[in-house]
Amino acid sequence: MFESLPDAWLVAIVGFAGGGLLGLAARLGRFCTLGAIEDYLYQGSDTRLRMWALAIGLAGVLSFLAALIGLLDPGQTIYQQEPFSPLAHIVGGLLFGYGMSLAGNCGFGALARAGGGDLRSFVIVLVMGIAAYVALSGPLARLRVALVDATTLHTAARSYPDLIVPGGGIAGIVVGLAICAAFTLVALWSRGFLAERAALLWGGVVAVAVAVGWIGTQWVADNGFSGQAVVSHTFTAPLGETMLFVMTSSGGGISFGIGSVAGVLAGAFVGSLIKGHFRWEACEDPRELKRQFLGAILMGFGAVLALGCTIGQGISAMSVLALGAPLTLGAIFVGAMIGLRQLIEGFSSAS
Repeated sequence: MFESLPDAWLVAIVGFAGGGLLGLAARLGRFCTLGAIEDYLYQGSDTRLRMWALAIGLAGVLSFLAALIGLLDPGQTIYQQEPFSPLAHIVGGLLFGYGMSLAGNCGFGALARAGGGDLRSFVIVLVMGIAAYVALSGPLARLRVALVDATTLHTAARSYPDLIVPGGGIAGIVVGLAICAAFTLVALWSRGFLAERAALLWGGVVAVAVAVGWIGTQWVADNGFSGQAVVSHTFTAPLGETMLFVMTSSGGGISFGIGSVAGVLAGAFVGSLIKGHFRWEACEDPRELKRQFLGAILMGFGAVLALGCTIGQGISAMSVLALGAPLTLGAIFVGAMIGLRQLIEGFSSAS
């Protein structure tokens, strides 16, 4: 049945399946980057932070195991193909993290909440998608490209295993597997966290979704005829792609990202029904809407500059140990911490 489908629809189906798992993880497992940071900083709980770390480590283990048996070539993944600009990763990550705190959600979290009937989050999704395209191919595209070109470090290494084992090969894959296994063990190094079976389950589900994205798109790239990129989940540019596709049924056509966005909405909708949490919500405070609007713009700009969001760089790129991933993830956390402090502790007005 699947053999008769065009390559673009095949990768969209892979994206939809993984997106559905991510949507369920957000609604049933409370998988949320901003929530994890806020829990750690202001409630003294590291459960959701460890859940995030588990997803990163386990996604990496699965991805490098897939590479070991020939199902994935990490060097072909989109994050190892892009130029490495430390400045862009850091500045973009800071913008995204700060915007995330203002908006109250990242793009993925906003999608998941929109799937549960939150119209405020739907506004975040729309604004973020538009802002991403303004920076990606709109009026700010030339400025972004110029900044990245001027600050790109030209290196043969595309990942941290490449830095450790120049030339890569099987040795590089084994090194990557060892790094990700160590990351997984660090995440699990807590009796309290090991007792949280739901957190373990949903962290694992997120990891599977990301790894399946890599493996599925690699299979289509190897066996298809249209030169599909090897990608996994991210939620910035795909928001704009989805809007174009819904409005025109073209706009570049169906893609993995569009399938992923639709999958998160569907999974979140099902998850909210299972939990009995589905309800329509709207913003009643103009100041809150203003913060969310500004936060969405900053996230759109920041994620395009950093080449990914909390899921894109924070898990997908981290799972293949791309050079820019730790820089972006660290900058996102710092930006979010600054924004949360501003909103919660009030060192200046956020409204």
